[in-house]
Amino acid sequence: MHARFYAPDAHAPGDLVTLPEDEGEHLTRVLRLKPGDALRVFNGHGSEFDAIVDQAGTRGVRVRLHAVAQAAPEPRVAITLAQAVLKGDKMDDVVRDATMLGVAEIQPVITSRTEVTRAALAKGARRDRWERIAISSAKQCGRATVPRLFEPINFDELVESLGRMLLPLPALMLVEPGAATETTPASELDLSPQRGATVLVGPEGGWTPPEIERGASVCRLITVGGRTLRADAMCVVALSAFFTMWREF
Repeated sequence: MHARFYAPDAHAPGDLVTLPEDEGEHLTRVLRLKPGDALRVFNGHGSEFDAIVDQAGTRGVRVRLHAVAQAAPEPRVAITLAQAVLKGDKMDDVVRDATMLGVAEIQPVITSRTEVTRAALAKGARRDRWERIAISSAKQCGRATVPRLFEPINFDELVESLGRMLLPLPALMLVEPGAATETTPASELDLSPQRGATVLVGPEGGWTPPEIERGASVCRLITVGGRTLRADAMCVVALSAFFTMWREF
């Protein structure tokens, strides 16, 4: 299996494409590929190509697209993960794992118990970091599609977007056992195959009662088992459960 590289400008066989700077450095300094060496490139939008290194030097790295390659299949259900922003590097892990599992979009959410502000996220260029992590995860797992990462929004904005159907429905809001009365265990869900869905995962400390009440107006409240799971683990558990229900796994 040839090494894979992200090349957002790759469109068709015969194209001569310049790799992004960090991808070029990985090719030359880490893998030490040279002109004439074979590789794979993907454009992040579902297309993958066999390619040959055309130029590798101080003026950048260029590759010649040779032929269309078969990319890993994408899930039939396009899931948008609406994830409450977690503290430290836990959000990095969520982005990595969600990309690996096959989400189509990631919507970071600022909730009442989120321990970071939108301004701090912007100042720290966290969205840029998450995009790089998503690209790296796609490279490792064989996806040719990189999930779209939206700018962080507040919880009320998320509910409004769902109400206006700006995000895909159904919306499935994961809540802790006993956090609400009108909940459905994941094992009792009867979900026919969907074209898309939005999965909401809360922060450390969970959703507040007002958030659960507001979310219930546009979401189905879902529990997973009788135990309280870590916020950074819920993404993997929930996505695995829903993709299994939709026969993606």
